[in-house]
Amino acid sequence: MSETIKESLRVPALAPFRIRSFRFQWPADIATSWAFEMETLILGWYVLVETQSVFMLTVFASLQYIGTLLAPMFGVVGDRIGHRNLLCAMRGLYCILAAILMSLAFLGLVTPAIVLVITAVFGLVRPSDIGMRAALVAETMPPDRLVGAMSIQRTTQDSARIAGALSGAGLVAMLGMGPAYAAVVTFYAISVLLTFKAGSARPPHHPAGDSKGESARPRDRLSHGQAAKAGATARSPQTAGFAGNESARPSPWRDLREGLAYVWNTPHLQGAMCFAFLLNLTAFPLFTGLLPYVAKAVYASDQTTLGYMVASASFGALLGAMALSRFGHTVRPGRMGLVFGAGWYAMLFVFAHTPHPAAGIAILMVTGMSQSLGLIPMSAMLLRNSEAQYRGRVMGIRMLAIYGNLPGLLISGPLIASIGYPATATVYCAIGLVFTAVIAFHWRAHLWRHDAPANRR
Repeated sequence: MSETIKESLRVPALAPFRIRSFRFQWPADIATSWAFEMETLILGWYVLVETQSVFMLTVFASLQYIGTLLAPMFGVVGDRIGHRNLLCAMRGLYCILAAILMSLAFLGLVTPAIVLVITAVFGLVRPSDIGMRAALVAETMPPDRLVGAMSIQRTTQDSARIAGALSGAGLVAMLGMGPAYAAVVTFYAISVLLTFKAGSARPPHHPAGDSKGESARPRDRLSHGQAAKAGATARSPQTAGFAGNESARPSPWRDLREGLAYVWNTPHLQGAMCFAFLLNLTAFPLFTGLLPYVAKAVYASDQTTLGYMVASASFGALLGAMALSRFGHTVRPGRMGLVFGAGWYAMLFVFAHTPHPAAGIAILMVTGMSQSLGLIPMSAMLLRNSEAQYRGRVMGIRMLAIYGNLPGLLISGPLIASIGYPATATVYCAIGLVFTAVIAFHWRAHLWRHDAPANRR
């Protein structure tokens, strides 16, 4: 066993912080995630109260994901100009949009229409943030520390959801929307400054760039030979038509086609992408977008209860991430993702049929833990089993699965109005469980078996 692995096993939760880039990226991601959660809670509650419409709430939630169709191209740009540079530009845009909304709030000019327009612009970029931050972690982290690093990186979202939800609700209740948004702008500004210190200004190796030895280095970083073999399969023969003059810099569209071909021809990546789309279609709408409706219509409560609900779910997810940061090197990612994905659906079903807020808040904590234990291993598997020069595009395509939130949220609004929230959640969970079983069976050789690439430790 190498000295690096021995060090990781001795203090697995702290090993990723030995990498200088991660020490800057982690607080930068925390600041971004904190601002995300505060913004979502503040604006979601504002839209629901001002419009008195669950449909408008689902429209607001859906607008946050309209940029998912652009996520693969963000991956292409990240692979070309560097994931750190792209993240800095994205987070600078968040800061500008939040500052505009803050100014309008102080002037008393905010309306639901303005909120929806700014959310739509924000939604063009935000879906790609999580994928690009994961690609930056993989770019700077040794493979043996990747699962632990992804678990710690996930805590930036979960801890921010706890603190952001509680502080967002409290600030609006005490000070109003303008001062609350001043805090959001501050967090975005901090995230931009810290992101500049993370990673490298140079882009990762481009697949059609240097053919005189540099391409060997990303392959050396792979944890499995199968990943490299899958990459070669993806490029030939399907991508052979794109490999004309290797000395010329390829077009972004060629990069995108090569990334799509790479995922399509790598079975465990293909299965994981289908599973991610299913979760975004049927689980995430119940777990995130519709919580304001549950707090107001089902529990007959206010934004303080909503803050507790979001914080409870995030605390459970944080516990799951902390457990994986300690034991992540022992899990089989593909199998664990499927098992806990099914467990997530089971807990969402229980939550939907819990009429009391105190019990619902407790159940949400277990629900969040199931979500975390399912999603983190799958994300780590995508990064660890992808060639270095494709990671940005792989994560961009993974973010494309977030598009499932759009139909999931928009369909749920009329369904809730027609048959109620518990029945709608039951339908969503049943569909999710059935198709999880279908995915596990269809890709069993690549995601379920112990010797599958996705389950290598």
